Amino acid sequence: MIGVLNIPAVTWTLTVILLLSGSYYLLQAAKSHTRTDQINKSLHALMNVLMAAMLWNLAPSTILAQIAVLTGAALWFVIQAVARPEFKILCAGSQGRLKCGYHSLSMGGAAFMIAMMTHTVASPGNATNASGMSMSHGHHVIAGGNHNTAATAIDQQPTLAILLTVLFGAAAVIFLVLLLRSRKTANTRRKAASRRFSLRTEHGFEALGATIMALMFATMSA
Repeated sequence: MIGVLNIPAVTWTLTVILLLSGSYYLLQAAKSHTRTDQINKSLHALMNVLMAAMLWNLAPSTILAQIAVLTGAALWFVIQAVARPEFKILCAGSQGRLKCGYHSLSMGGAAFMIAMMTHTVASPGNATNASGMSMSHGHHVIAGGNHNTAATAIDQQPTLAILLTVLFGAAAVIFLVLLLRSRKTANTRRKAASRRFSLRTEHGFEALGATIMALMFATMSA
C-alpha cells in the first residue's frame, strides 16, 4: 500500500466498498438470464475482488495471471463495443456501446494499476511495503540489458496515472449525475420502481468504483 492507502481506515473502507460491489455484481450475474450478461457481471465482480486484494498485496505470485485475466476482460468488452448491430446479445445502441467502452477502460485500468503497484513495490529502495512487510516475492523491474527500456516505462507511469485519474474522476461525476437523474425519474414513474432501483444501485456502484480508481491512480501519480 502507498500514499493515502497506508492509512488503515482508508484501506479498510475501500476494501469494504470493493467487496460489497463485487458481491452485488456476483448476485446480478446469478440473476441474469443471458450468458453474455452473466459473463459481464462476473467479470465486474472479479475485478472488484482483485482490486481489494491488491490493496493488501495478496497473492503476489498470481500477479501475471491477474493482469492477463483483466486484459482479456478489457478485450472482451472492446469486442462487444464494436460488434455489429445484428449481434443483439452484445452491446446494442450507442449508449450500450459507450457503456461497454467504459467497462473496457476500467478493466484495462485495473490491469495497469496492478502492474504499476508491482513495479512500485519491486523498485530498488522499496524492499518493504508501508506495513514493514518484506516484499521478496521476486518481481524485478530492471534487469540486465532491459535497464533503459524498463526505466523509460517507469518514468512514463506517473503521466499515465494522472491521465487515468482525470478519466476516472470524470466518469465518477458522470455516474453521479446519472444516479441523481434516475432518482428524479423514479419519483415520477412508480410502475418501474424495481427496475429503477436496480439502475440506481448500478450507477451508485459505478460511481464508487470510478472514484476509487481515480483515488488510487492519483496516489500512484504522486
